[in-house]
Amino acid sequence: MYSFIVKRILYGLLVLFGVITLVFVLFNVLPGDPARMMLGQRADIATVEAINKDLGRDKPLMTQYLNFLNDLSPLSWHNTVDKESYWYLDTLKYGHPVSLIKSGTGNLVLKKPYLRRSYQSKRKVTQIISEALPNTFLLALVSIVFAMILGVVIGIFAAIKKGTLFDHLSLFFSVLGMSLPSFFAAILFAWIFAFLLADYTGLSMFGSLYSVDDLGRGEYLDLKNLILPAFTLGIRPLGIVAELTRNSLLDVMSQDFIRTAKAKGLSKVRIVTRHALKNALNPVVTAVTGWFASLMAGAVFVEYVFDWKGMGVVIVDALEKYDFPVVMGAVLTVSVMLVIINIFADVVYGLLDPRVRYN
Repeated sequence: MYSFIVKRILYGLLVLFGVITLVFVLFNVLPGDPARMMLGQRADIATVEAINKDLGRDKPLMTQYLNFLNDLSPLSWHNTVDKESYWYLDTLKYGHPVSLIKSGTGNLVLKKPYLRRSYQSKRKVTQIISEALPNTFLLALVSIVFAMILGVVIGIFAAIKKGTLFDHLSLFFSVLGMSLPSFFAAILFAWIFAFLLADYTGLSMFGSLYSVDDLGRGEYLDLKNLILPAFTLGIRPLGIVAELTRNSLLDVMSQDFIRTAKAKGLSKVRIVTRHALKNALNPVVTAVTGWFASLMAGAVFVEYVFDWKGMGVVIVDALEKYDFPVVMGAVLTVSVMLVIINIFADVVYGLLDPRVRYN
């Protein structure tokens, strides 16, 4: 099992390295001068050159790439003497790194990844993302839990009642949910439940996890603002989980060990819950973990429609302002989340089905 986990981690690191390289190449071949974007109409040649030097953009592309990797890596090599060097160990950039190995003017340190600074606000990208990521994570988590619980329940009943009206209706709504685009569903549900039926539902079209008190005494936790975006985001995985659970359970129920359990006189409820469901949930676990990663990346439209203060709003705003470090940092953060979640999915799948470890 340990070798299986190590292999998955190595594969994940390889994928992450490819994503980092692709992101760097894409955002460094795009037109536009970051220094002029930061200065606006106040740009002059001397100031532009100074900012490009500070950003490391006065170096050849390969040197910029190595600088980028050194900034991102938790283990990085820095200069401790030459303050003019881009590799200088600046605590304003890297925080308070832990020194591991010293050699002359160089120092191998353990630090937090440095994602550069925003061109517009001058704030650290890590600070911007750390404020938005928890909201996106919460939205994706609530959505996938809602989809998993309801989808598994619907799938079980659809399998048990195969061929009935309930089975046909569950299939219809599963296909409808899978084919409904998130951005269209967000607009539709916001219009119906937060505009037409607002007096009955009490839901708001716009909002965040925290609302401001009417008397201006501060913010308070307002979970009702989570209902519409979570419901909208969870519709597609709900349809997939319900369909997968139904089909997988029907397949397992036709196998020999289930017929043996029936011959022993076990009740249908016990056969389903104790024997069939565990084997049927393997593809469901894979789908759920994969969809959770996708929700983290694909919540952009839903967050933007509902003005949910998460990664989606941050990415759209950064794209509108050509704030490339924020976009790059957001893409890399989501990529790391995808890799971690996929590794976790592989490990869970390997625990549920030992055959996976040897394939």
